[in-house]
Amino acid sequence: MFIRRSRSNGREYLRLVESYRDEQGRTRHRQVAQLGRADQPATQEKIEGLIQSLQRHAGMEGVDADGVRFDPARSLGPAWLLTELWQELGFDRALRRAFRSSYREFDLEAVVRLLVFNRLCDPSSKLGVLRWLERVHLPGVDTRDLHYAQLLRAMDALIEHREAVEKASAGLLKPLLDQELSVVFYDITTVRIHGEKELGDDLRQYGHSKDVAGTARQFALGVVQTADGLPIAHEVFEGNVAEAKTLAPMLRRLLKRYQLQRVVVVADRGLLSLDNVDTLEALAADEGLAIDYILAVPGRRYAEFTDVMAELHPRLADAAEQSGKESVTETTWQGRRLVVAHNPERAREQTRARRRKIERIEQIGEALAQRLDNQDAGRPGRGRRSTDRSAHRRFHQTVLRHQMSSIVKADLGAEQFRYDIDDEAWTAAERLDGKLLLVTSLEAWDAQAIVERYRSLADIERGFRALKSTLDIAPVYHRLPERIRAHALICFLALVLYRVLRMRLKAKDSAFSVERALEALETVQRHAVEINGEAHTGVSISPEQRQLFQELEVKPPSQANVSA
Repeated sequence: MFIRRSRSNGREYLRLVESYRDEQGRTRHRQVAQLGRADQPATQEKIEGLIQSLQRHAGMEGVDADGVRFDPARSLGPAWLLTELWQELGFDRALRRAFRSSYREFDLEAVVRLLVFNRLCDPSSKLGVLRWLERVHLPGVDTRDLHYAQLLRAMDALIEHREAVEKASAGLLKPLLDQELSVVFYDITTVRIHGEKELGDDLRQYGHSKDVAGTARQFALGVVQTADGLPIAHEVFEGNVAEAKTLAPMLRRLLKRYQLQRVVVVADRGLLSLDNVDTLEALAADEGLAIDYILAVPGRRYAEFTDVMAELHPRLADAAEQSGKESVTETTWQGRRLVVAHNPERAREQTRARRRKIERIEQIGEALAQRLDNQDAGRPGRGRRSTDRSAHRRFHQTVLRHQMSSIVKADLGAEQFRYDIDDEAWTAAERLDGKLLLVTSLEAWDAQAIVERYRSLADIERGFRALKSTLDIAPVYHRLPERIRAHALICFLALVLYRVLRMRLKAKDSAFSVERALEALETVQRHAVEINGEAHTGVSISPEQRQLFQELEVKPPSQANVSA
């Protein structure tokens, strides 16, 4: 509704007008009430009479304007969605059982729940959680008296009862797993962390970072995920741990939590070592289980496969050229099955990139040699005088920067500047272009199935990206090892909810990602008003948001099911 001025018989009047649509869908206006002449000043008595008249018209007779108090509107949509999912999966009941022996003056499960939800909705520091709660309505949780110390005490309790919490979580996820054959994907990432002070049993170690160039103070996080993309186990390691050494401890934790009859471990290049292969085979024998593996060969070990590629490359290249698509074959390596896939398009890209690097290196080498020749001929040119030693040093740095030291050889011991191209190494490198090498113990699966199953590992990488972007697991500001482990566990529980939501959206072929869905639901708000001492609540939600709740298989909030 709105107020409109109109003229009649030379006088100006105020009218209360509303908009509506006619049967043809066209916008029309109609007068609701005549408010009097615009040129006559309105008195307090007239305004109050008008308010009372409108209240009678709206069925609110008897309401005193002074007795109406509005609370600030709070965002409800994401918190409602996550609360319903949390309860549907059973995390509320399971965590309450896990915390049963822990006495606290506050609702421990509720505080852990809001810490988990915050990682999905507005990840920030623990102090930032309190600011987030000022504008969010969390169903069933009284956050008015919550303070910072309780958040830290909840984290401490979470790790104190870690075994019970992880056991409870595993119990909730077991029905989603295939007990006969469970293909699990394992990968490890690094998480940056702040702080300089050293502590006993410190997880914060300097190691090669996967987020920034060089080394960083960090801890390592390993995650096991099912073939459907559901995280089922995690472990925290020191920041300088070798990736290959994390696989066996992680697998033992998995077998402790889930009584599986058979496991196929799929892992990335950093986890392949003969020690890991031997450990997996020994663990299978000790546990009486069928433990198989698909492990990718890291690029730094490709030199061990030079002779194998010399034999297989012509066959793979010919098959790819005839079919115009990827070709797959297999052979044996050190008594184990080796599956090799050749992607011709990827091979051409890698070959072109390498040739451009070598051309650039040769241009720099020729320029350095020409400068030395000009100096010897009495034409020094501009700048400082160059020497053979300085030319060697600059050239060698260029080769290292382009990662071509296996092909371009600078003779650093020679008196005069010189370098060589190892054509044999260059040819061997091109044979490996576009190749994916997989070592596996699986004999029943054909080679193509092995390749496809390994490539599903990319899904766990998306999970890590969610941890680092949507959930903002890093950087971490905690310094105590147990607080770091609690932070990782909170992020892991948030990742479980994230992946369940993603699975539901994917099943419905939804156009929404989890991030976009949570963003779209932020404007679902809870409104509260007190009229003459009586509290009333309401929810603002659009038809599009109701449809999104349906896609996520969660009942939408309404005035009837949102508590005051």
